[in-house]
Amino acid sequence: MGKGRVETVPVGTSAPATSRPTSTWMLWLVVLLLVYVLIVAVDVIGRGFSAASGGAEGAERIFAFATNPLLGAILGTLATALVQSSSTVSSVIVGLVAGGLPVSIAIPMIMGANMGTTVTNTIVSLGNLRDGPAFNRSFGAATVHDFFNLLAILIFLPIEAVFHPLERLAGYFADMIAGGGSASMADANVVRMITRPTVNEIRGLFGAIPEPFGSLLMIAFGIALVILAVLLLGKVLRRAMTGSSERIFHAALGRGPLLAIVVGAVITILVQSSSTTTSLVVPLAGAGILTLAQVYPFTLGANIGTCITALLAATAVSGAYEVFAVQVALVHLLYNTLAVVVIFGIPFLRDLPVRAAKALADGAERTRWVVAAYVLGVFFVLPGTALLAQSMLGGPSPEVLKAEENAQQLKAAEAAVQEQNLIIE
Repeated sequence: MGKGRVETVPVGTSAPATSRPTSTWMLWLVVLLLVYVLIVAVDVIGRGFSAASGGAEGAERIFAFATNPLLGAILGTLATALVQSSSTVSSVIVGLVAGGLPVSIAIPMIMGANMGTTVTNTIVSLGNLRDGPAFNRSFGAATVHDFFNLLAILIFLPIEAVFHPLERLAGYFADMIAGGGSASMADANVVRMITRPTVNEIRGLFGAIPEPFGSLLMIAFGIALVILAVLLLGKVLRRAMTGSSERIFHAALGRGPLLAIVVGAVITILVQSSSTTTSLVVPLAGAGILTLAQVYPFTLGANIGTCITALLAATAVSGAYEVFAVQVALVHLLYNTLAVVVIFGIPFLRDLPVRAAKALADGAERTRWVVAAYVLGVFFVLPGTALLAQSMLGGPSPEVLKAEENAQQLKAAEAAVQEQNLIIE
């Protein structure tokens, strides 16, 4: 009897010891595969939106009606939400400034572009639409970025319109930086190198379909792929995030907001896309692995990180457009950094985006139409109404039209910036 006990204990304890590491590694391989699918899906959605909205030409037509700073911010939001490519929008802004558009009008466009690009996170949160609590968490994690950007616009747009601190600081530093050595990280974007072949294959499949149906079907396919990836990712992450994995993860993001900001910035610099970085934390929040309080500072770090990448890329633009590319990138870096310092540094302001995102997520969990009303209203209907009103009552901006007249200069600036992957998100 005692002998039997001695023989069974090793057998009973050795099997989990050998199978658990194997199953954990398999789970993380599945996680990496699903992350790859999610990044590809987000890129496919962006390419579809860009093709359907006319890309750079569509953004130029929208910006033609930016007659004042407020409209500049509103139309910057609309252009980026439609094109779903902040690099395209930023290249248009650089080209307009190179064509003679005052930086004072371009800066609100950049602020709006900062807001418009966050619609990607909201699309990713739809993957948990059927699971009320998970959707509440993921939708809150997605929209806290929106409310931070909206609060930043409300604070800094009036200050910039009256005192022009961003324009002056960016101009001063641009003169110092322009003409120096290139520090572009365009060739170091490993994620893009890995995902680009798959994205191009998908684009090729839908490219044979006549427009605009091909682009619309590509958007629908990308959204379906996002929903599938998020659903599976949430289930796998709940199983994988145990023991040492959970401890390591929370050590990086759970030890205070300053560390989370740094981690968000560093990851975004490596990935070179804040949309990718922030989209990846949405499923983590939905799975209950990250709290809204942890996601919030991480997204702020991503905001800063993508501006650093854009600045490095701008230094690689040579010739007559270099100073404009550097100035646009500097404006965005200064804007996002100061916004984090001011909003996150003042306790009352710091809590506003979290409270607003939580209230909206609670409403969306109770009534799903709140999601459609929010996304369509904030990113498309309200900015579209402003565009329509300006086109019917006021007409286009003479300053923007004058900048667009020099088509050769504008196209050259756009090509120079896009070639260097200058990404402002």
